[in-house]
Amino acid sequence: MLTMEPVVAPGGSSIDGNSMRKWTTKHGWFGDYDYRWLCLPSLPSARRKQPPFYGIDDELPLHALAMLAGLIAPPIILASSLMLDPSTSSYMISASLIGSGILSLVQMSRIKLWGGYYLGTGLLSVVGTSFATLSTATAIFDVMYANGTCPSTTAADGTVTRGPCPDAYGMVLGTSLICACLEIGLSFIPPRILQRIFPPMVTGTFILMIGSTLVGSSGIPDWGGGSNGCQTRPTSGIYQLCPTVGSPHALPWGSPQFIGLGFLSFVSIILTELFGSPFLKNASIIVGLAVGSGYIDGSTITSAPTITFLWVHRFKINVYPPAILPMLAVYVSVAMEAIGDITASAEVSRIPVEGEDFDSRIQGGILSDGIGGMISALFTVAPLSVFAQNNGVISVTRYGVVPFLIIFGCLGKISGFFLAIPNPVLGGVTTFLFASVAVSGLRVLSFVKYTRRDRFILAAALSFGVGDLLMPGIFTHLFDGVKNPNTGLQGLFESITILLSTPFLISGIIALVLNLILPQDRSQQDEDEEDVEVAQDLEIQLLEQERKM
Repeated sequence: MLTMEPVVAPGGSSIDGNSMRKWTTKHGWFGDYDYRWLCLPSLPSARRKQPPFYGIDDELPLHALAMLAGLIAPPIILASSLMLDPSTSSYMISASLIGSGILSLVQMSRIKLWGGYYLGTGLLSVVGTSFATLSTATAIFDVMYANGTCPSTTAADGTVTRGPCPDAYGMVLGTSLICACLEIGLSFIPPRILQRIFPPMVTGTFILMIGSTLVGSSGIPDWGGGSNGCQTRPTSGIYQLCPTVGSPHALPWGSPQFIGLGFLSFVSIILTELFGSPFLKNASIIVGLAVGSGYIDGSTITSAPTITFLWVHRFKINVYPPAILPMLAVYVSVAMEAIGDITASAEVSRIPVEGEDFDSRIQGGILSDGIGGMISALFTVAPLSVFAQNNGVISVTRYGVVPFLIIFGCLGKISGFFLAIPNPVLGGVTTFLFASVAVSGLRVLSFVKYTRRDRFILAAALSFGVGDLLMPGIFTHLFDGVKNPNTGLQGLFESITILLSTPFLISGIIALVLNLILPQDRSQQDEDEEDVEVAQDLEIQLLEQERKM
């Protein structure tokens, strides 16, 4: 039998009562926050006031806009990779926001199941599309275009022009739906065992390569003008100019106008960090996007519907067999990320990060992620998981952020506005965003002891990861010599190609396997037990630093 655990605020009042007061009273709307400190700019040399502490059921004065950049970037990049029309692209942004709001409500809940198991963490957690999913989906799309699953044309000069392929997105959704069962199964494994299988050496390598891959495949190409094929500067076709030859202000990729526009957004993030108020610092990515809003193409806003919702556009749900192994690896990565994110949320909420209660929150969070991966596919949204960037910046109340995300998603004009942001502006901002992910991976790796064994594992993993990143096509022709393979064997070859061509997957798998098979000294085993506890503090320290900025 499923039961919802009653959630009680520190003062003894229920969350439902707090939510009612939040929306019906002046104090609920404006609170008693220090708005002078929150909104006034600061000088780098000034003495900075420490931010107040906010517990699990406290009201937070930060705005939901702080989360939007990480929520809207994945659908924009996925739609661009598949050459989808503006109407479909705008819908994908809206669906992502709506799905995030609905599934965040599930993640923030704490529904008691059977035998001491739970669904949801009961903590301040927002879900969004994992960057691991984004990187892997892009590699899957590349294979689909290469093998003819998606349409493309080749000009006389060898220029390849991709056509729209919405069915590919439906295949990724269908594949992720069935692969989510793996994360559901992982949720019933004790967290301590998972942390021993996936120590900081493995998770840090995963995260580092995820961020690095996205900087090279999406961030920098968009900064130069676009990542839809114009970055190769073809001599014929619609992608001779970026984003296309018929677009307003179209220029060749890498033009100084594009570079300058992206640099303007990038510098605005730095200036916001130097002089911005605490409110603006938490929304610095949105500030970077807003700086370039004067150069938007208003056609996508005009064509976007005023009101929209899920299933306005539908995709043919199907399973793409070569994508099964890569998506299984993605869900393993997502589960590992969830452990660190939930631990960080628990610590900043001053909830003990050990004991049965905490383990049940880890279990409930991973289970919610797995079920969310299935439900999000039915929502026509790429797999959603706990969103690390927003653990400490949820606005209003514990559930108050949910209405904002859903409302933003239902207002189609907002999605049209985000879609109208020029590629260089988006590139300048996402380059910083993805680089931040890579830095988080470096921070995880800083907790490694770096014994000879650790250095060997990391060197082996990065040999493939960095090499694949610098020479992306090295494994593309690996099986060209196999003559007339049957359908099953061809699918296996494509699956292996996707794994080998995705830097974070191949490097993470090598780190995982070597960590399991390489022997270690008994003294090092004792030290590794301490490393497990240190790893739990990783995301905690990152968030504490962000709160002090």
